[in-house]
Amino acid sequence: MPNAARIDVHTHVVPPFWAEELPSHGGDPSGWSTPAWSPEAHLAFMDDQQVATSVLSLTAPSVVAWEGQERRDMARRVNEYVAELVSRYPGRFGNFATVPLPDVEGAVAEAEYALDELGADGVVLLSNYGGVYLGDPRYAPLWEALNRRSAVVFIHPTSPPIEVLPGVPGPLVDYPFDTTRNAVQMVFSGVLDRYPDTKIILAHAGGFVPYAVMRFCELQPALDPEGPSTEELLAKFKLFYWDTALSSGPDAFPSFLAFADHERILFGSDFPYAPAPVATAFDQLLDTHSGLTDEQKTAFNRGNAKKLFTRLV
Repeated sequence: MPNAARIDVHTHVVPPFWAEELPSHGGDPSGWSTPAWSPEAHLAFMDDQQVATSVLSLTAPSVVAWEGQERRDMARRVNEYVAELVSRYPGRFGNFATVPLPDVEGAVAEAEYALDELGADGVVLLSNYGGVYLGDPRYAPLWEALNRRSAVVFIHPTSPPIEVLPGVPGPLVDYPFDTTRNAVQMVFSGVLDRYPDTKIILAHAGGFVPYAVMRFCELQPALDPEGPSTEELLAKFKLFYWDTALSSGPDAFPSFLAFADHERILFGSDFPYAPAPVATAFDQLLDTHSGLTDEQKTAFNRGNAKKLFTRLV
């Protein structure tokens, strides 16, 4: 079957020690509840949804609210916890390592440790840290370290520097907006040009990028006639990778497919922050979408990810 043996690049770990300490470190400012989680429950979801491997990542707010050495220590605990899961369940789990941004020096050290010593499959970065987006020059040492290692970088959205709408938790609308905001800043600031060996995955089909990309790429040259042309900017946006988490609906998905490079589309579920029934509903939409051939389904569910994560081949 074309949906068998999926590789899920957007799925989350909830280490018990992190969940226990999070409320005393500000909780989740997005208004989303931390779900119950265990490796066994995650594996059961994977088996139900024909997922062979889940590349685990710590979601927002990550370790931002810890301070100083405690932030570095928590990132290390998370990474070693996930590395142990990878070892305990060979082939079932992967590891997008957490780094203690906005501490750039600590983030470089932790990325190097996780990638070089723990064998992490990549790193997870949030779309912004305290309102500073990933194209900011202060993050250059981290991008340089990641580029030297040809690292896979999964960018997960977090709360933008605006107030949450009353009654509307941030992940519903603020997260896709922040993914888009960060992606535009990264392209316009030249991150993809300076660090071409990184492979950068945008969550949730890139937020609003596929639907507004022409707006970005036509208006920017008018504002900066000496900069890249519309065609050059479009080519830069197409360099991103994309996951399908919560994005395979019949209205939006055709626009996404019309823009994205089909060799850069990867399966994602967003479990457990997307409860199992919600994640399952989007998986079913992906499987039954009339516009996809069996070859496309196989590529999106597994084949494209195998090219990024060579140890899973």
